[in-house]
Amino acid sequence: MEDTYSSLLKDLVVVELASVLAGPAVGVFFAELGARVIKIENKHSGGDITRKWKLPSEDPSDQYSAYYHSINYGKEIIFLDLNDEKDIEVVEELVRKADILISNFKGDSARKLGIDYERLRKLNDRLIYGCISAYGAHDSTPGFDAMIQAETGWIDMTGEVDGNPVKLPVALVDVMAGHQLKQGVLIALLKREQTGKGSSVHVSLYDASIAALTNQASNWLNAGHLPRRLGTQHPNIAPYGDVFTTADEITIILGTGTQAQYENLCHCLDLSHLIEMEMFKDNAARVQNRNKLCAHLQLAFSALTYDELIAKCTEKKVTLAQVKNLEEVFNNPAAQELVLKRELEDGRIVKSVKTAIFAIK
Repeated sequence: MEDTYSSLLKDLVVVELASVLAGPAVGVFFAELGARVIKIENKHSGGDITRKWKLPSEDPSDQYSAYYHSINYGKEIIFLDLNDEKDIEVVEELVRKADILISNFKGDSARKLGIDYERLRKLNDRLIYGCISAYGAHDSTPGFDAMIQAETGWIDMTGEVDGNPVKLPVALVDVMAGHQLKQGVLIALLKREQTGKGSSVHVSLYDASIAALTNQASNWLNAGHLPRRLGTQHPNIAPYGDVFTTADEITIILGTGTQAQYENLCHCLDLSHLIEMEMFKDNAARVQNRNKLCAHLQLAFSALTYDELIAKCTEKKVTLAQVKNLEEVFNNPAAQELVLKRELEDGRIVKSVKTAIFAIK
């Protein structure tokens, strides 16, 4: 699979003038698929700022952080000063041979530096210029993931019912914006095959975040339902996302999305009498009476060990899962297959997870 992708993209040249997460996520995607990705970092500031985003347990003198490794696999690193005329000439020479350039400059900063699309297209009219901003191509307002999460409703919706609002534990807005830009760049590559000309592709963090609100946005736009914090619970389905504890104190989460799955769950837990009860008869009733239903379910779960529960539910095809920490996650061979390894200059092996995980046959 990977050899096929590598042969398809082995002649593709990507210049990355982006830092932090969203832009580099696009660069690493192409690097994983065999493209040559040249990442340019600021030689005066010590490079990409994420090099300094270290855990308390990390060596402060190390030139890399664990965060940096998450999104810079397989790239060639060049340190330049974009305010230096000679260094800009290096960038221009790379651009002449590049297929894609990725940037995340604020507002008209790229134009002031002389590396905006209108100028660079004159050096290479086949160039695809991908850009990520916080709020829009002409808006110089800085923005980080947490700010966008707050401004687009994610933080207000996240957390326990009576608890404080909570930020998602991954910079998911950056990840989603990176996915959007990848899609745009791939469409621009297809367009170039047809026209021979490059394109400018822009994505903002704000737009990517709004676009990902999906059913929560639709609940508000169509039903006037203002989402409230529900922990892991689903606003439209019950019991779905509800969390319980087994007799041996294993935490599980339910994913019963259909009536048949709910009825099978009741059979597994010896709660068949709940199926005919008016307050639990269909999904709408269960959403309305979720707390009462969950009280019945927790009593039943408390009488079974996790292994006993899995045996019953597997037989009835009931969907549930153990809530795992990352140590438990990466003990799974399936997760290990998604781990990338590379050797640093000093011989250390660093790891990250794949971003290109699709299969094409």
